[in-house]
Amino acid sequence: MHKIELLAKTHDRDGFDCGSEPLNLFLKQTARQHAERGISRTFVLVDEAATPPKPIVGFFSLNICQIKAESLTPQEAKKLPRDVAGVRLGRLAVAKTYQRQGIGKTLLVAAMGKFIEIFNSAGGIGLFVDAKDQDAKRYYEQFGFVSLPSNELELFLPVRTIHEALASLG
Repeated sequence: MHKIELLAKTHDRDGFDCGSEPLNLFLKQTARQHAERGISRTFVLVDEAATPPKPIVGFFSLNICQIKAESLTPQEAKKLPRDVAGVRLGRLAVAKTYQRQGIGKTLLVAAMGKFIEIFNSAGGIGLFVDAKDQDAKRYYEQFGFVSLPSNELELFLPVRTIHEALASLG
C-alpha cells in the first residue's frame, strides 16, 4: 500500500530516478533545502511497509504563489482583485520503474487534496502548474487544467474544478 509523506531524512532521495535529470536533482539536492527555508514543501509517495531509507515511488512539490488576475481568462478574472493567491505545483515526477501505472494521477490527486487543505485555511483561487512541454501540457489538460492566455504552458485548475474532481473520486 502506498502512502503520501512529507519528504524527510528517512526517504531514499539518492535512489530516485524519473528519467529527468532536473527533477532528479531537485529531489536529491534542493527539495529539503527549500522546505527548511519555507520556499516549498515536497511530498513523496512511498510503500508504507518499507523500512528506512524508504524508496520513493514519486513526488510533488507545492508552494504558495501570487499572480495578476489579468493573466487569467477573462471569465476567471472578473470579480477578482488585481493580485490573487494560489498554489503552484512546482514539480511532479514518478520513478521510471513505476511510470505508466497511474502513479502520476495518484500524485496529482494528492496535490489537489493538499491544495484543499491550504484553501480551507488560507484561501486561494486554484492550482497552477508550468508544463515543461506540450506533452506535459496535454497530460495536465486531461485533468481539467486550462492554459493561461499569457503563456500556454502555464496552466490553471480552478478551486471549483478541484472540488468537483475530488468529490467524484470520493
